[in-house]
Amino acid sequence: MDGSLALVGSGEYLPAMAALEKSLIGDGERNGKQARYIQIPTAAGRESEDRLSYWENLGKRQGELIGVETLFLPIFNREDANNPDLAQQIKNSALMYMSGGDPHYLAQTLMGTLVWDAIVENWRGGASLAGCSAGAMVLSSHIPNFRLLKSTPTAGLNLLPEIRVIPHFNKFFKWIPESAAKLLLHVPDGSILIGVDELTAIVKRSGQDDWVVCGQAKVHVLNGLPDRQLIDGERILLTRPGE
Repeated sequence: MDGSLALVGSGEYLPAMAALEKSLIGDGERNGKQARYIQIPTAAGRESEDRLSYWENLGKRQGELIGVETLFLPIFNREDANNPDLAQQIKNSALMYMSGGDPHYLAQTLMGTLVWDAIVENWRGGASLAGCSAGAMVLSSHIPNFRLLKSTPTAGLNLLPEIRVIPHFNKFFKWIPESAAKLLLHVPDGSILIGVDELTAIVKRSGQDDWVVCGQAKVHVLNGLPDRQLIDGERILLTRPGE
């Protein structure tokens, strides 16, 4: 049985998201996984040591808040991602969390590695998998380049090939011009594009077909399905009609 899956607009390890993260751990435990919270900081792997320490400590405090063991795995490059000892530590953990940073670097670093294989195997066996910002974007088949819109999209990890995510959606259009935004809102036929606001997530629980919104703001259906905005507790099937 596939585990729960969370696409988060922003807010990994913050108190506002603690209830969501605790619930994802609970989902994994009900599927026989150990109450352990794995931090995967790969998207920030090229940031400074101070920033990486910041993320590690933030996650540790979150674990203390929700009463669960946290494990920060130093997976910063492809050599790390092919380290069998690091891959082994992922197994049987209730929650694996890919935090934010550079989605292109995250995909290129994890694709085809022992660590990514271990993540998928653990999720397929009932563990929860969460991706925040870059960690959410990378699960699609392709990742657009927000800074170089005319460049070819990067191949994603393809766990959710037909769903594309714009994170930080309630702030996103303050960062890029309107002309660029229009390009991003166009996706290939068959794809569903959603925007996920900050401190908000959309979650597909283990054993369920639909997705539920969790958090303070909204999830926006932008393309591939009728336009719609959803708030905390509302549910939606993220599949094209007839599929």
